[in-house]
Amino acid sequence: MTTFSDLGLSPSITNSLTALGFEEPTPIQNEAIPAILSGRDVLGKAATGTGKTAAFALPLIERYALNVEADKPLILVLTPTRELCLQVSEAFHSYGKAAGLLVTPIYGGQDYSRQIRALKRGTHVVVATPGRALDHIGRGTLDLTNIQAIVLDEADEMLDLGFADELDEIFEALPSKVQTALFSATLPPKIAKIAETHLETPLRITIARESTAEGEAPRVPQIAYIVGHNYRTAALGRILDIEAPELAIIFTRTRMEVDELTEGLRARGYSVEALHGGLDQPTRDRVMKRARAGQVETIVATDVAARGIDLENLTHVINFGIPASYETYIHRIGRTGRAGRTGTAISILEPREHRHLRAIEGLTKTRIEIQSVPSVTDVRAKRLEALRDSLVEVLDNEDLERFKVVVEELCEDHDPFDVAAAAIALTQSFQGTNDDDTDIPAYSPFERPRRNQNARGERADRGDRGNRQRRLRNAEPEEGMTRIFIGVGRDVNIRPGDLVGAIANEANVPAKFIGAIDISERFSLVEVDSAQADKIVNTMQRVRFKGRPATVKFDGTREERSDRFDRDSRHQQDRQYRGARSQREFYREPRPDNRRPRR
Repeated sequence: MTTFSDLGLSPSITNSLTALGFEEPTPIQNEAIPAILSGRDVLGKAATGTGKTAAFALPLIERYALNVEADKPLILVLTPTRELCLQVSEAFHSYGKAAGLLVTPIYGGQDYSRQIRALKRGTHVVVATPGRALDHIGRGTLDLTNIQAIVLDEADEMLDLGFADELDEIFEALPSKVQTALFSATLPPKIAKIAETHLETPLRITIARESTAEGEAPRVPQIAYIVGHNYRTAALGRILDIEAPELAIIFTRTRMEVDELTEGLRARGYSVEALHGGLDQPTRDRVMKRARAGQVETIVATDVAARGIDLENLTHVINFGIPASYETYIHRIGRTGRAGRTGTAISILEPREHRHLRAIEGLTKTRIEIQSVPSVTDVRAKRLEALRDSLVEVLDNEDLERFKVVVEELCEDHDPFDVAAAAIALTQSFQGTNDDDTDIPAYSPFERPRRNQNARGERADRGDRGNRQRRLRNAEPEEGMTRIFIGVGRDVNIRPGDLVGAIANEANVPAKFIGAIDISERFSLVEVDSAQADKIVNTMQRVRFKGRPATVKFDGTREERSDRFDRDSRHQQDRQYRGARSQREFYREPRPDNRRPRR
């Protein structure tokens, strides 16, 4: 068995690891620690929960910070979110505490003066979010002249959040020669570009997701429930009752969804907290403290807020709707089942979203089991089972002598079984119930006829597809529908599903109110229900499509549309070819565009 000492770490570090309960290095630590100790740049890809933080923190402390007086920072670590910033800071502190390591986290939402005082006192390590780091650099309060190494943790997420320009500026402010490590769960093309620009002959480390032996249950079993849009909250409540998680994180796409779902679950009696970027930092810290203390059962969160969170008591991750990309799905389910622990990943999807399950299975190399939503009878049986277990514990451990007098008196006039049943019924009434008698229709995705099949299952004639395109281009919208213009198109690989999902989620408009869609090279036209049009246009002003802001407005005149379509007509064949390909992800990174700009 390889030990941390075998990897080249000194006793001052290994003793801290022993005290923390670390026994042996993980695969990524085995490969990364010696490489970083030798001074090499590292490009690491590994699933969340595999020990990436220790893989870069331990060797950097050993190489640059041991027996060095704290002054200007020597190590800079960049993280996408405040929560991950604090988490990585705590890890550095734990690893280097015995050696006197000083760590300074700097992130948005905290007072500048506090951070400035900490930087002036001197520090070995700065862990920062890109925006706040750049602010301090601009103020002259973060001096990078002594930086020996920089780490990008969860680099793909930083790019997804739009920090590409900030990262470039930070690299420009660094000394000419620094050791660089980049770690991420996924390595999309943009990451490869950063690695090519800023890393010098890096050691590439790829740690495959742990495989499951044949016949053995996966560490994080993945389950999906297919329900209609209006039944999702009721279904979620029943699933929580059946699963009885110690702690669950429910992921949604938007802040509005977080707030609405949080209130809906609270109204049903669940212990739940919200977590999203619109909350101030003290509130977010309070939520995390309560979660770690076991004082809350459920957190409803956006991906931004929950990125990088490591909660030992997290047993369930629930996707309330399909995530923005398949990579996001991997990040989400990686929140549970970490470091050898077990967990469960659940997805509650609408019928139109089920088609993505097979692609996710291919990416994760794990089967996703589609189950039926628990019935009211199932939920009640589960509660009775839990109550029975509680009663057994009381019978085994509590002094019941003082209650026996009441029982004896009741048994004189009533059957003892009836007395016991009445006591159970009374106990359950005091506990309260979350019964929701909503009739949730069953949905079998693989028995559903395709859209273009007739009643006998035969393919319908597809000759009208081109007519649908021409109707959008040259005719007025259908009666009761209004056409809106969205300033993104094939240039960022927008697909109809992206537009439907954005409108449905951001504007909270059911997909049935969204009609025909036409995607051109640089813009898209979407027909929506006229009664919903104003709401959609107003709401979508703040929405970014694949990281890009876009103009959303009511469509112009027929002449204006004609000019635009004539300009883009040469791209029709290309769009038809793209549309025939199977989808791998919802939000694929756009290909590099090397074409000369139009004059």
